[in-house]
Amino acid sequence: MRRSRVPMELIHYLIIGAVVLGSSCVQGSVGFGLGMITAPVLVLLEPNLLPAALLLLATLTSFTAFIRERADVDWKLVGWGALGRLPGIVIGTTAVVLLPDQGLSLLLAVTVLAGVGLSLVGWSPAASNRNMFFASSVSGIFGTSTSIGGPPIALVLRSLDPSSMRSTMSAYFTIGSILSLTGLTIGGEVRSEHLIAAATLLPFMLAGLWLSNLVIRRANKTVLYRVAVSASILGAILVIGEVAASLLRA
Repeated sequence: MRRSRVPMELIHYLIIGAVVLGSSCVQGSVGFGLGMITAPVLVLLEPNLLPAALLLLATLTSFTAFIRERADVDWKLVGWGALGRLPGIVIGTTAVVLLPDQGLSLLLAVTVLAGVGLSLVGWSPAASNRNMFFASSVSGIFGTSTSIGGPPIALVLRSLDPSSMRSTMSAYFTIGSILSLTGLTIGGEVRSEHLIAAATLLPFMLAGLWLSNLVIRRANKTVLYRVAVSASILGAILVIGEVAASLLRA
């Protein structure tokens, strides 16, 4: 009697779902993780889903956090950030349309490693309108092209008190992700497969965010941070290795 095989698409879906659950839990606990951990896995398993499907999930994650902590938003900084994101979105959308898949994969891996580097530096620029505008332009480029735009904004906003930083980042990324998705839609890079993938992965994301409420009270944040950084670096290295192997096979 022949044993039925599990379709590879289902295996990929379950792996990606588990990663989304874990990265959402980390995101809800330490403030980052969804994009930097999940994006490399998508590149390796389902690159056609990037960046739109992950941006859709990121929008919902940011909106959920915004609803929870909306009292201390610095709307002036959010406004300057939204304005600065616009030129970045144009460049990021152009990169998605014109760059080959291997080029986008390398760009994503470099973005992850740069993001890890920024999260580790001690330098903290002032949370001024000018700095927010510039950081948002950079965030718009990489957030639109790779779905990872958090590190430049986190660098600027880390000088705020924790409550204001979390709420302002959540408000900014809700608006910024919607703007990036609008740019990608105009460029023809948001398709039905992205909407379906985001919808099917949504339960994993919500479960991860709910789990973070339990984890944040029990787990050591330093340990979670190190896990998130290590997973991000490993994913980026695997992506670079996959691109190098594909170039050697060509």
